[in-house]
Amino acid sequence: MLPLPPIGSFPETMGDSMYTLYFGNCNYSSWSLRPWLLMRHFAIPFTERQVEVLGQGPNERHRGYSPNGLVPCLHVDGFEVWDTLAIAEFLAERHAGLWPGDDLARARARSISCEMHAGFTALRGAMPMNIKLRLSGAELPADVQADVDRVAEIWAGTRERFGGIAAGPYLFGAFSIADAMFAPVVWRFHAYNVALPAAAAAYRDVMLAHSGMRTWERMALAETQAFPHYDALAERFGGPREG
Repeated sequence: MLPLPPIGSFPETMGDSMYTLYFGNCNYSSWSLRPWLLMRHFAIPFTERQVEVLGQGPNERHRGYSPNGLVPCLHVDGFEVWDTLAIAEFLAERHAGLWPGDDLARARARSISCEMHAGFTALRGAMPMNIKLRLSGAELPADVQADVDRVAEIWAGTRERFGGIAAGPYLFGAFSIADAMFAPVVWRFHAYNVALPAAAAAYRDVMLAHSGMRTWERMALAETQAFPHYDALAERFGGPREG
């Protein structure tokens, strides 16, 4: 992957699609990963428009293609859909299988997706997504550890109760929006070398093996932009680098 183009200058993507997804740096943009991975998994054709982000909230440079100044933003026939969960719900209304088919499983998938969307602020603040990191791990502050424990509880409990409803190793058996919503946390736990109970570690490894996750990682590793403030947080909370 080439270095990120300047704002407003985008690479061509092969193939025709009704959808265009504007997304940020693969190494850092956790929100961007979610709809990208979802659309890749379900083979929903889309044109990629990668743009540079600074990791510091809304940016006026994005408002030409994203009304709230953030990415990701999905365009369809000139209409914009922003916010990761709104994009996912919009796609689920147009394409089958993005949510579990069972009504109770679907309700639970929405519940944990919303919890991920709105919560875990301590974890987010302490461990920004930074796929290039490979840290040796460190004792976590109590509030961060509490978030880690809750994520592990969600993963283990969901797979135990609902994992058998469809063929597959994901939260509800088959891959769904819920897996896409937790994908950035998988990278956080991997990069920061977070200790997990066996059941949660098993799900982490399933997600790390996903072909879309591996493709996103390759794109992240090829990027050259660095966010020093993210790297500083990594050193503070993640422990010393390996190698």
